[in-house]
Amino acid sequence: MAKTKYRKKKDIKKGNELLESPEALAERLSKTEQYLEKNKKVVLIALGSIALVISAFFLGRYYLTNQNTQAQVDMFQAVYYFESDSLDLALNGDGNNYGFLDIIDNYGFTETANLANYYVGASYLKKGEFESAIEYLSEFSGEDIVVQARAYALIGDANMELNDYRTASEFYNKAAEYKPNEFLSPMYLVKAATAYEKLLEYESASDCFETIIKEFPESSEFQNAKKHKARLDGLASK
Repeated sequence: MAKTKYRKKKDIKKGNELLESPEALAERLSKTEQYLEKNKKVVLIALGSIALVISAFFLGRYYLTNQNTQAQVDMFQAVYYFESDSLDLALNGDGNNYGFLDIIDNYGFTETANLANYYVGASYLKKGEFESAIEYLSEFSGEDIVVQARAYALIGDANMELNDYRTASEFYNKAAEYKPNEFLSPMYLVKAATAYEKLLEYESASDCFETIIKEFPESSEFQNAKKHKARLDGLASK
């Protein structure tokens, strides 16, 4: 321990010498200059590499921002077709305007292309192409309280259509647990309960309604949740 303290004092003394002695500071600077002169090429390459990395970062960000803006413009018509239930035009375009699949192909690394995955998945779900729906919805990743939860729920819907009730229940629960709130979570818990009931897992189904009763008493599903919980508790006790 004494040794460590001695070293620290020695280091402090050395630092003070540099501050107090112009000659010592000049000697240190001279050695630094000699090192830089001797290794000028290496230093210049290192500085050049750092400059390139910084430039590439800002140029890349600028490029992606521009690409994302253009993608939003190009996706406008596809969104209109989707909302009009013209799903083939929404997916593939009309010859003059891009469809969602074109947006993904042409603007793959943008946030707009990420959102296009959601629209493609939702479109395939409406068309009854459930496996394609799951594929594209699984590619979507967002932080929006509505869209991300909705994406999980749509994956649940697709799995319900494929009679994969176990996976459906998992995704309905994910939807309910994503940024929980009284407007969306109870609705997805009802869906999860339906999937559990298909599996004849009445206790798990009842638990979904119990969560609504305890955590979302102000929700529109509250009254029905009490009725369904009583019904499922009766089935579970048989």
